Amino acid sequence: MSRFTEYAEQILSAAESAATHGEASPEMTILIGQEGGIHMLADCDWPLESLAVHHGARAAYRVSQRCGEVRVEGCESGRTCVLTTQPVGRRLQSSRLLTY
Repeated sequence: MSRFTEYAEQILSAAESAATHGEASPEMTILIGQEGGIHMLADCDWPLESLAVHHGARAAYRVSQRCGEVRVEGCESGRTCVLTTQPVGRRLQSSRLLTY
């Protein structure tokens, strides 16, 4: 698994954990810089790729929550991924779509 998808999985896991503990959060965008620094932006509506280029980031991830679903979108060097969780009864079932 690449670092890009590994980070997406970790971000989804953290957001999923917060959601199951009742912690609602605003839409959050996470930028990973060329040297590994992290920059976080709340409620940013720029397209991920444009935001990454503007800030010189090597990867960008957007975390959102709607109707009990947690979603992480990511982009890095032409690759994209979308990871989601959807509530099924009391447990969460995860689905993942990776596009290269």
